[in-house]
Amino acid sequence: MDLLADAQSLRPELIELRQALHREPEVGLHLPRTQERLLTALGGLPLEITTGTEATSVTAVLRGGAAVTAPGAEPTTVLLRGDMDALPVDERSGEDFAATNGAMHACGHDLHSTALVGAARLLCAHRDRLAGDVVFMFQPGEEGWDGAAAMIREGVLDAAGRRADHAYALHVSAGGLPPGVVMGRAGVLLSAAYELDVTVRGAGGHGALPHRARDPIVAAAEMISALQTTITRSFSVFEPVILSVGVLRAGTARNVIPDTASFQATVRAFAPDAEDLLRDTFTRRLRGVAASHGVEVDVELRATYPVTVNDADEADFAAGVVRELLGEQRYLAAPNPIAASEDFSRVLNAVPGAMLMVGACPPDVDPATAPYNHSPLARFDSSVLDTVVTLLAGFAAERLAK
Repeated sequence: MDLLADAQSLRPELIELRQALHREPEVGLHLPRTQERLLTALGGLPLEITTGTEATSVTAVLRGGAAVTAPGAEPTTVLLRGDMDALPVDERSGEDFAATNGAMHACGHDLHSTALVGAARLLCAHRDRLAGDVVFMFQPGEEGWDGAAAMIREGVLDAAGRRADHAYALHVSAGGLPPGVVMGRAGVLLSAAYELDVTVRGAGGHGALPHRARDPIVAAAEMISALQTTITRSFSVFEPVILSVGVLRAGTARNVIPDTASFQATVRAFAPDAEDLLRDTFTRRLRGVAASHGVEVDVELRATYPVTVNDADEADFAAGVVRELLGEQRYLAAPNPIAASEDFSRVLNAVPGAMLMVGACPPDVDPATAPYNHSPLARFDSSVLDTVVTLLAGFAAERLAK
């Protein structure tokens, strides 16, 4: 089977689907219009389709038609994931099919779900040559809603009647990688993510008389700076921690010292067991700063997504498929992990597999300076669908052939 040629033949209808999804993005776990479009796109294929109740997920199972020939061998099951949700971002990409509803597929999930439809079509066309089953996992709620956990609770890993043996996902990148280049690595690929919420409680007063108040704003400002120093003095440089404050709230008037101030941060870490040390270290340091200012502080650290770890054998297998189907020059071994996070990590915690990145910036844009994922200016070239469809189908076909 010539998967690349087959994928290229699907390009016009897949681009139409991708642009339709992009025009009408939906955020979170409940994506009714997106689900409807994908179910329509899968219509007529020999798939066993179920939809979620906890979220508008779609799970489709393809039963291969070839017999397992190895004596005593069990049929193999391969899971392929494509996420579906968008971000609450006002799009400014300039694309003809840009969204106008206040949301945006700024992380390329419209491409992921479209490519998974394409892979389903290719594999259905060759089902008589597949000695095993393929599970297509169309997942909502990746962007902070933990949709993978919801689908796992509803049984996606066992959708074929037995636990999946291998799991794969691809993620497009609007910048950083040349178009069509695929990057992967064994071991840690993406960081774990945590949410840090801090509330400082002081005593308000007149801005002209700060000595008669207990200023939570000054304390919060010192806390933010102190956390950066705490990180460098508490964690190994070889297992880095990143903390970025994205929300800072306090006050109602320039001449009024408020009673409270708060800030929220995202924390990324690469050590799988970092959570307890993060919580203890941050809490101790913030309470120390609070005591020095005579204020009180509430600290809450929540784990969201664990570290994404590629199984060494699966990463090597996936790299081999890329080289075989696309050519040696199309695969790049990532020298370091990436400080982004993914709930596909939950799948990889349960099933051996791998996730790889795919360059998707338009050919007229320099990847080094192109707006990255999550930017309102991010652009993803639809021609990358050929690559993503080919590889998703190739991972499944090659695994089942083995």
